[in-house]
Amino acid sequence: MRFGVLGPVTVWSADGRPVPIPELKVRTLLALLLAEEGRPVGVGRLAEALWGARQPGNPVNTLQTKVSSLRRALAAAEPEARHLVTFGPPGYALRADDVDVYRFRELAARARGEDDARRRADGYRAALDLWRGHSAYADFGGEAFADPVAARLEEERLSVTEELVAARLALGEAPRIVGDTSALVAAHPLRERLWAVHVRALYQAGRQGEALAALTEVRRRLADELGVDPGPELAELHGAVLRQDPSLTPRTAAEAEAGAGAGAGAGAGAAAGAGAVACDERRSATNLPAPLTPLVGRTALVADLVGRLRSARLVTLTGPGGVGKTRLAVEVAARLVSDHADGVWMAELAGVPAEAAGEVEGVVARVLGIRDDRGPVARPSAPGAWLGRSLADRSPLLLLDNCEHVVDETADVVAGMLAAAPGVRVVATSREPLGVAGELVCPVPALSEESAAELFTARAAAAAPGAELDPAAVTAVCRRLDGLPLALELAATRVRALGARELATRLADRFAVLDGGALRGTPPRQRTLRAVIDWSWELLTPAERAVLRRLAVFPDGCVPAAAEQVCADPAPPGDPTPPGEAVTPPDVVGVLARLVDRSLVVRVDDGPTGRFRLLESVAEYALERLAAAGERDRAESRLVRWAVRSAEGAAAGLLRADQRRRLVDLDAESGTARAALEAARRHGLAEEADRLVAALGWYWFLRGRFQEGRRATLLAEEARTGPAPRSGEAPVGDEGADAVTWRGFFALLAGAPAPADLDRSLTGHGPGAARRRWLIALAHWTAGDLPASERRLSAAPEDHPPGDPAPAHRWYHAAARMLRGQHALVRGDLRAAERDGRACAEVFAGLDDGWGRCQADALLASLAEINGDYARAAQLSRSGLETARGLGLWPEVADRLWALGRVEMLGGRFDEARSFLERARRVAVEHGYTSGVTHAEHALALCARRAGEPAEAEERLRPLLAGYREIDFAPGETLALAELGFVAAGLGRVDEAAELHGRGLALARALGDQRAVALAVEGMAEVAVLRGDAAHAAELLGAAAAGREAAGAPLPEAESQDVRRVAAAVRDRIGEPSLTAALRRGRAHWRGILWDATRPGRQAAATGTRRSSAGW
Repeated sequence: MRFGVLGPVTVWSADGRPVPIPELKVRTLLALLLAEEGRPVGVGRLAEALWGARQPGNPVNTLQTKVSSLRRALAAAEPEARHLVTFGPPGYALRADDVDVYRFRELAARARGEDDARRRADGYRAALDLWRGHSAYADFGGEAFADPVAARLEEERLSVTEELVAARLALGEAPRIVGDTSALVAAHPLRERLWAVHVRALYQAGRQGEALAALTEVRRRLADELGVDPGPELAELHGAVLRQDPSLTPRTAAEAEAGAGAGAGAGAGAAAGAGAVACDERRSATNLPAPLTPLVGRTALVADLVGRLRSARLVTLTGPGGVGKTRLAVEVAARLVSDHADGVWMAELAGVPAEAAGEVEGVVARVLGIRDDRGPVARPSAPGAWLGRSLADRSPLLLLDNCEHVVDETADVVAGMLAAAPGVRVVATSREPLGVAGELVCPVPALSEESAAELFTARAAAAAPGAELDPAAVTAVCRRLDGLPLALELAATRVRALGARELATRLADRFAVLDGGALRGTPPRQRTLRAVIDWSWELLTPAERAVLRRLAVFPDGCVPAAAEQVCADPAPPGDPTPPGEAVTPPDVVGVLARLVDRSLVVRVDDGPTGRFRLLESVAEYALERLAAAGERDRAESRLVRWAVRSAEGAAAGLLRADQRRRLVDLDAESGTARAALEAARRHGLAEEADRLVAALGWYWFLRGRFQEGRRATLLAEEARTGPAPRSGEAPVGDEGADAVTWRGFFALLAGAPAPADLDRSLTGHGPGAARRRWLIALAHWTAGDLPASERRLSAAPEDHPPGDPAPAHRWYHAAARMLRGQHALVRGDLRAAERDGRACAEVFAGLDDGWGRCQADALLASLAEINGDYARAAQLSRSGLETARGLGLWPEVADRLWALGRVEMLGGRFDEARSFLERARRVAVEHGYTSGVTHAEHALALCARRAGEPAEAEERLRPLLAGYREIDFAPGETLALAELGFVAAGLGRVDEAAELHGRGLALARALGDQRAVALAVEGMAEVAVLRGDAAHAAELLGAAAAGREAAGAPLPEAESQDVRRVAAAVRDRIGEPSLTAALRRGRAHWRGILWDATRPGRQAAATGTRRSSAGW
């Protein structure tokens, strides 16, 4: 039998068949024994690894059970394999000889002993081929026993990888391994040996400039992260590269094969590694500035651009001001110095006035040292042509920086120069492309969150040594500043005065804060954040300025149609738009395209038409300009009207087949809706606010955004009661009543009082009123107030007969049937629940409403589970899960995961059940779905008790019981009391068990749920047998069974473990004949035993019969 740990833990039989190891705890046991590589492991350590702080009642016996399961699994494949798991005084051990890690080490050691480089490389490859994933013990990541072992094995793998690339280098394969070594040093940037091989490979591949850049990079990394200088090998290698030492000269593959024997191993030094291509004797020249600080977060981008400039003759770096185009271009150009015998030269164009754009050619000529010998009567030539002729036999790299204000002239010069000088290459920086044929445009993105934090932290530490840099504050600063390097550098200078936390708080007024932190030694246009954006603003046309400032009212960007409605000037009589700035709706998209080219607007490929958005700093600047132009009120009013039309159009599709697309559309417009509601409140646009809430209420519910819905409805109310309402004093029409209903809906979900005018919004007849009553019934149901829900539902007459052809009417009818079915299920009326479930499923399927199908599937899955048809229950729950995931209905996702967890639990697959239930709990927590968290916690408690872990079950059940009592959720309370009663009985606390089951029985009777009554009576039966009254216990079991059957829900086999346990105890005490007779007596009198408070036992009477305050 073979075992594998170099990837997921796996077992194979001798003939290569995988050996299944059932249950997570058993697999964990196997992994831990394998990690010890034959050494015995004590029982205490094994128990700690398997159960942690939640130890079973008898850990030794429980561990023995798991060991037995492991032995059985191994023996099922090979009978003798059960003896591989041994036990001695120190503990358990796995005596396995064929483990992939042993083979890995053996192959690596054999390869190290080879003198021939080819055999050495083949041996290392064979060893590495044994790895089946990115890490050892891959399926036990995060486990305390596995992580240290996996880390040690990863170190062994890296060492072998280093030796393999060194062997390949000795074989003359440098050009083929540069990609591999690049990836390796990127993944492991502090391993000097990898860097040494990488540098040699670059040099031998003829990329000396990149070899020097790599040496600079590793020096910086080691200094920044470890505070050390490179070791002797890298220092010696650096000198050899600078000297172009002949010992670095590469050998051909044939020479390498011939001489790869002695001394060509990993430590053979420069002679085994890379060399240099022939180089011009002239020293390359450059005027590139020496950077004062390292470049952060651009390693991959630099490497990509270096490669692009080797094939493209014109590369333009575009992006907004402050994104770091110049610094990036300088870094890229510096890495190409050794590639250009005629130098790398930087021409700064920011100082060329826009009105003197003809100076561009002269600036470039002066930088290159080219004299303009054309006389005054020389014939005119195309811009750049004479420069090109002067450079016809030269091959410099030219960096043209800050081209945006003279972009047309620069484009002409570059086009003429490149046409006449085939050896010239150009890298340009500009806020918009040059538009030259053959131009490769490379947008420079903002820094990633991680890189932005690295840059800000480094600069802040330099500006304010010893300052506390709270990670949360650093993250907030980086997000508020859009990851723009210049803005982060400016912000870092303010840490000394403000501290990181205060800085993050004050960035709401970023321009005032950062204007005080100017960077000396930088051009005036880059000394403050405002100056950076001012520079771009001044280059815009009046129409571009108008669209840019109006676009800022969209907080998360917008689709083109929205921009056309909000950013255009309808130009009615008396419109205050200044002459020359008028923009018609058809003009808007063209203006936006120009703003995208100028790097002031970002186009995101989101949806069929894309979206236009602004960086946060640009948006704040544009809002200032909007207010200064006196247009903010007008733009916000247009935003409100657009949001209402857009929401109403999308909401109509939420009950139909295109539900998913409509949800996605509304997701994208969430920020716009919030901004529109805020604007409606400020401007007293009550009617528009009501319409927006009425359109979006169902969306907020489907997405589980209950708090967002509550805030929105309160804003709509403030629009009506604020200082300047313009649309009437009280809700009128369906939109006004719908808005009040949604305010009540989300208030109930939040546990807040319903608004005083809610009942008035629910009066009347017709589709609207019926729908509103149903919504409030649904809110009560979701919040756990079942009596109130049923009262509201009974007051919602079926204004739409089932045959009504209108889709909205049929949808309402199905939704009402669904909720009635849920109530019937809770009451124990399974036949009614079945009728309603099938009816609503048929309608929702016909309408192709995903949410409705999920509800119908859930109801029918519950019924299947009650009837013991677990395969059907699982199939329905999986179907619902797939639908909910596809629509992003996260509360439904949590509920379906919970249902699947219950099915796994009832099938005795407790580890799988826990996995589903923990996922359900995580989803519910992440999306604020409180009742979903409760459902998952309760199921986890049930799972723990059935898995033989009563302490964990009790720990979970106690707070659940308190929570159920607090909200008067009687069904949950009866189940929690029953479970706690069984736990107490199992731990020998008989009086406590009697008290708990008695309380549960009284509450179940008050609730009227016959299944809950039967469960409590089964618990009382266990109390009776523990107190020595076995005959009475059997009568109680018989009565409970008859009651369940009368309710149409006999106890399935998978749920009968408690009943079977009690029946076995009765049988042991009074024998089979007496047991049978007592069961018959109980069945004969089941109604009296279950429902007469004087019959089941004195325990119930002693605890009282608290009635659910919810009204049952």
